[in-house]
Amino acid sequence: MMGPISLTTTIDAPRERVFDLIVDLGRRPAWTDHFRSDYRLERIPPVGKGAAARFRVDAPGGITYMETVISDAERPHRIAESGRGGRLDRIPCRTLWELSEGPGALTTVVFTFWTEPAAIVDRLRELGRTGWWRRRWKRALRRLGELIESGADVAAPRERVAGADRVPASPR
Repeated sequence: MMGPISLTTTIDAPRERVFDLIVDLGRRPAWTDHFRSDYRLERIPPVGKGAAARFRVDAPGGITYMETVISDAERPHRIAESGRGGRLDRIPCRTLWELSEGPGALTTVVFTFWTEPAAIVDRLRELGRTGWWRRRWKRALRRLGELIESGADVAAPRERVAGADRVPASPR
């Protein structure tokens, strides 16, 4: 098992606005593209429970493809994701986002990420990745805050399924 990695950040924006950006997998590359590439949405719509994406991560030990699926979204305070990654998608991955209101319009985001490799080979490969994941997610959370606080989240480009959305995004 790698992790769990737990990081906390504070964003100067209402909790609902932060939640809306995190739960929208179509906008996630706007703040995670420094360590994720070849990002593809797997389901329509890309927002909320059931939304899924597949992407490439250039982690230590070789290129890894991963997927994430929003398994639970309790507006506006909790998002749980489950996925798989690694060679032949053998390694289960979990992500948890917890949002709480602070004074004024501040939102505290607690991010937790961990993997659960079963095979000994996969566990050994995961050993050197904890620090790598921590640094990448720390930067992603900083970029998330900057995106929202600058107001650029409204104009952030949206990834599309097979080149274009076939169904309009649901209203928030």
